[in-house]
Amino acid sequence: MAGAFREEQDKFRDECGVFGIFGHADAANLTYLGLYAMQHRGQESAGIVTWTGQRMAVEKQMGYVADIFDEGRLARLPGHSAIGHVRYSTTGESRLENAQPIVYNTNKGPLAIAHNGNLVNAVELRAELEEEGSIFTTSSDTEVFLHLMARSRVDDVVGALRDALSRVRGAYSIVLLAKNRVIAARDPQGVRPLTLGRLRIEGAPDARVVASETCAFDLIDAEPLRDVEPGEIVVFDAGGTASASFAMGQRTAFCIFEHVYFSRPDSSVFGKSVAESRRSFGRRLALEHPVPADVVVPVPDSGVFAALGYAEESGIPYGMGLVRNHYVGRTFIEPKQSIRHFGVKVKLNPVRSVVAGKRVVLVDDSIVRGTTSKKIVKMLRAAGASEIHMRISSPPTKNPCHYGIDTPRRKELIASTHDLEETRKFIEADSLGYLSLDGMFTAFGRSENDSCAACFSGRYPIPLTLPDPQATLFPTDEPHADVSGERPAETFPRLVRTAKT
Repeated sequence: MAGAFREEQDKFRDECGVFGIFGHADAANLTYLGLYAMQHRGQESAGIVTWTGQRMAVEKQMGYVADIFDEGRLARLPGHSAIGHVRYSTTGESRLENAQPIVYNTNKGPLAIAHNGNLVNAVELRAELEEEGSIFTTSSDTEVFLHLMARSRVDDVVGALRDALSRVRGAYSIVLLAKNRVIAARDPQGVRPLTLGRLRIEGAPDARVVASETCAFDLIDAEPLRDVEPGEIVVFDAGGTASASFAMGQRTAFCIFEHVYFSRPDSSVFGKSVAESRRSFGRRLALEHPVPADVVVPVPDSGVFAALGYAEESGIPYGMGLVRNHYVGRTFIEPKQSIRHFGVKVKLNPVRSVVAGKRVVLVDDSIVRGTTSKKIVKMLRAAGASEIHMRISSPPTKNPCHYGIDTPRRKELIASTHDLEETRKFIEADSLGYLSLDGMFTAFGRSENDSCAACFSGRYPIPLTLPDPQATLFPTDEPHADVSGERPAETFPRLVRTAKT
């Protein structure tokens, strides 16, 4: 039968990716390429909005970037500025109405917004706005930004955004398109990545770009400059680039899972190479969990660099014992007669010459439910592996994410309901070892004090406000006063021109 393909729901689902460009005649096409490079961040829907000089032009649809946009569709998106989005729903249903960018006509002119993250107080804000007469057209938390901006008493778009950001709490890396300007902003904790860049144009001023990952810049030959700082607003317009901080001095909470799994290894995220982080995780993993073996085999693709690090540190040869089929689309036709583990086999296949008769160290980035790991172990045994030692380049995943990653409920995470030995027995490996939390941060070169590792530790750096109006949930007993995200009202500083091109 035909059906939507999911990889056994045994990975945290990717989140979203945003892209923006100002000052290029080919803005829509370049946005398309930027989104194509970030397809891994969201596969449910994609969209592009341009400012034509008179109006917003929008094209968005459910599906993959390359399936949605052709030459004819891109031709309907004229203009020198654009923003784009790839989506995997974390808040709001998977339907076209929730596809982004969201376009909204306000008393401050037309606005479009694309958002990566999740607002933890969206339910309360939406209820308040609806009570005041706002009419929502989506079930996405992203729409809250637009309604707050529309209700701001400040006429200027940047000032209205400042007002909106003073009300929201959670994770957000956003790009907005307004008349003749592109605006980017990042939450005070900097949970999700957002990077600025420039694209040189011969005989003309540089185009300015912003994206969730630097791999989007590589495809269009743009030069990465720096991250949008936590708590910073950046404006691209005809006068150049301007920026201002709206929330200074707060504890950062860079999502460590961006380096464990989500981001492409060829990206630089939070100022660090993702590939080198994963390699370091693997080297540390080899020190913490050594085992006599004949070959180190990655679970492709996210386990590749960690497996390289493990092999380098342990001295055990590296081998591609699993091959991934990269051409499996959203749907496929299953055989009428059931085939065991078909969902995994259609994407992964063992290389018998690499694993047969060998003691295998199998390296993956994480175990969520454990079902896929179990099937891969069985596949390798059927291919002749004599021993299989599972090594995970992150700590046990015990808690859901509330900051922009679609994760299973806590009771569905195997590490929250099974101890190490129970998990090993479930996946049927000969041994199982996870990278420790301290070891992960030692390898990363940062501490938990400036990062978010809540999916491992249960320590949520931004308190979670529940739909129940009774209280705010603090998932641990530790005090959170210093990381609450609450801040006194402050005067928004003037935008500072940092470049003029």
